[in-house]
Parts: sequence; C-alpha cells; structure tokens
Amino acid sequence: MDYETLKKNARHRRRAGKALTYCLLTVWALVVLFPFYWMVLTSVKSYGAYNSEWIPQLYTLEPTLENYVQAFTTVPLAGYFINTVIFALATTALMLLVTIPAAFAFARLQFRGRDVVFTLFLSLMMIPSELVVITNYVTITDLDLRNSFPGLILPSVASVFYIYLLKENFAQIPDELYYAAKVDGTSDLKYLLKVMIPICKPTIITITILKIIECWNSYVWPRLITDDQAYYLVSNGIQEIRENGFGRENTPAMMAAVVAVCLPLVILFLIFRRKIMAGVARGGVKG
Repeated sequence: MDYETLKKNARHRRRAGKALTYCLLTVWALVVLFPFYWMVLTSVKSYGAYNSEWIPQLYTLEPTLENYVQAFTTVPLAGYFINTVIFALATTALMLLVTIPAAFAFARLQFRGRDVVFTLFLSLMMIPSELVVITNYVTITDLDLRNSFPGLILPSVASVFYIYLLKENFAQIPDELYYAAKVDGTSDLKYLLKVMIPICKPTIITITILKIIECWNSYVWPRLITDDQAYYLVSNGIQEIRENGFGRENTPAMMAAVVAVCLPLVILFLIFRRKIMAGVARGGVKG
C-alpha cells in the first residue's frame, strides 16, 4: 500500500473513532440528563393529569405552573431559601477569612515546623467527616447553639482541601515578587491583599463557588443540629415538605419544589463553569 492509501485509512479510522466517541457520549448524556428532564416534566403536569396516566408520558400538551405556586405558598419553601442563602453566604465568607491567611502562611511565611504542621494538617483529610460529627454535635450542644445559625455555620468554616488548593496556587507566585515587596517596605498583609489575591483570583472564585454549592447541598449536619423549622435549610425543608407538606401523593408539587431548589445551583455552575475548571487546574499545577 502506498503512502496516500495509508494516510487515507488512518484518517478514516480517526473519523470512525471520533464518531463512536460522540455516540457513546451522547448516550451517556441522555442517561445522565433524563432524570432531570423527568423531574422538570413532572413539575409542570397538573395533579389530575399526572395521576390519570396509567403509562407515564414523556411529554405534556398542557404544562402548568400551578405546582410552583403551591411550592411557595402552601409550604414555607421561601423561608427555607432565605435560611440557606444566609447559611451559605455567611459560611463562605468566614471560610475565606480562614482559608486565605492560612494558605498564605503555609505558602510564603517561614517558621519552624511549617512543613510538619502542614503535613499533619493534610492528614486530617484522611479522616472521614462522619467521624467528627458526634464531636461537633456535643460541642455545639454544650455551647447551647442548637437551632441557631452559629451552630449551623461554625463546624463548616474550616476546610483543609481549600487551604491546600489555595496554598498550591500561592506557591506558584515567584519569590522575587515577595522579596521585592519586602525591600519596598510592604507588609505581609498588604502583599497578600495587593499582589497574591489578585493573581490568584480564579482559584479564590473557584473555592467560593464550590463552598456555596457545598453549603446549599448540606444535609446531615443541618438535619442533626436543627429540629426547629425556623432554621431549616432547603435540603431539610424538602424532606419536611415530603413528610408533612404536600405528602407523598402530590408528586408534581414535590417535583416543582425540588426543581426550585436545584435551579440556583445549575445557574451558578453554568455561569462560572469556566472559572471553576480554570481555578481547579491552576491550583493543581505547580511550576
């Protein structure tokens, strides 16, 4: 076979491999997205139409927003949203106040035992979070912080992973910048605020968004530490709505509530997906 034939066969194989890859990705996307489609579809069906279907239909000719109205009027879903926003914003703000100085100290400051302390700090990532739930519960209970925002927020402030991610990002900044700043009489705090934070802004945005998503999806700790509906988050509120709100029979209204809870995170991720990917990649590469 001549060179042109070999080249043509190789091109056909690449095209066939690419077509097969796209087909598999399409099938996988349909499998992953179908539950979300079914959730949205069910949420726009009326209660009567949904219960009259002997065979589930993959479409509806009479969509309605009645279920969404019920989700915000019949049950206190709006209150759960407000609680979750307060919890997510306050926790994320405090996390940044802890994470940024800690990452700066491990990445730039020189002190005895720094590497040993950081290694011990990283070892905490090996401990499953479920093992410290009881300790946190006892501590919060002893401080009489159950059914309160401080009780919800405080155990979620520190994050070893985010400190590690930001520390690796800080370590990529050349030492020459730091030494030049010190020669000019710049303090460590000013150098952090004026140089390091602007340079590492993509990673900081990334950990901010990831923390908000983590807080929004938090379930175990809020469920354990609160039994007053005034402090329920959306994750706990959905369970409460299912048990004592719409009931197990009104599936369309329940799905409308779930869609309303999921929608802010979907929008947040779609808006900042590039920054999230760039921040993770930047934080994980050193050099």
